[in-house]
Amino acid sequence: MPKGKGPQGKRITLKVAKNSIRVAFNGRRRLDLSKMGIATFPKCILELADVEELDLSRNMLRKIPNIIEKFQNLMWLDLHSNQLDELPPAIGTLKNLTYLNLCNNKLTTKGLPEELTLLRNLRTLNLGLNCLETIPTTLGTLRELIELGLFDNSLTLIPKSIKKLPKLERLNVKRNPLPEFAKEDEPIDTVKRIESLYLVEKKDLCNSCLEMCQGERDELHKLEDVTPGPSKRPSFSSLTTPNSTALDNQEEW
Repeated sequence: MPKGKGPQGKRITLKVAKNSIRVAFNGRRRLDLSKMGIATFPKCILELADVEELDLSRNMLRKIPNIIEKFQNLMWLDLHSNQLDELPPAIGTLKNLTYLNLCNNKLTTKGLPEELTLLRNLRTLNLGLNCLETIPTTLGTLRELIELGLFDNSLTLIPKSIKKLPKLERLNVKRNPLPEFAKEDEPIDTVKRIESLYLVEKKDLCNSCLEMCQGERDELHKLEDVTPGPSKRPSFSSLTTPNSTALDNQEEW
C-alpha cells in the first residue's frame, strides 16, 4: 500500500457492476454494490447511470465525487456505513431523490453542502451515527420530509425550522446531548444483579469450585423450602357474630 494512502479496496469492473443490477419490488432497477470492500467510487458505473436506485452501503468509501451528478434518474441512494466526512455539492443536482441514507459515516456539519437543500423531493433523510454538532437551519426547506434521522450525533439543539416541517412524521434525535432530553439523576439501584451467567459441567470444575457451587445450590434450595407459615392470629370458630372491635382483638373479647 502506498505511503499516506488509505486502503485500496476491491476493484469493480463494468461486468461485475452489470451483474449487480437487481429489479426492486417497486419495479425500479437497483445497482447493488453494498458490502464489496470498495474504497474508491468506481467510475465504470457511469455506464449504468440510468438506474433509479444505487446502493453503495457498507463499503470503505471516503469520498463521493461530483460525477454523482450523472445519475439523474436516482430516486434512492444508500451510502450508509462508509467513511465519508463530506458530501459533494453535486449531490444537490439529484432532484428526483426521495430517499438518502448517510447513516454511520464521519460526516461533520461543515461536510454538509448547502446544495443538500435543493433535494426538494426528499422524503427520508438519515444522518444518524455521524459527527454532527449542529444541523443547518436551511434543512427546513425540505418540505417533503417525512422521516429524519439525527440520532447518535453531538447535537445540542434542533432548529425550529426542522421541528416545524409540515409533513414530518418521524424525527429520531435519540442519544444526543439535547437539554430537553436531560434526565434527573436516577436513584441508585442497590440490588445486586447478575450481568453474566456462565454454565459449565461438573467435570470442568476443580474440587474447591465444585464444593463452593454445591454449597450455593444448597442455600438456594433452603430458600425454596421456606414458605409463608399460617397466620398466628388466633381463630375462634364458635364466635359467629363478632363486632368490628372483637374481630381484631378476639382473644380479649
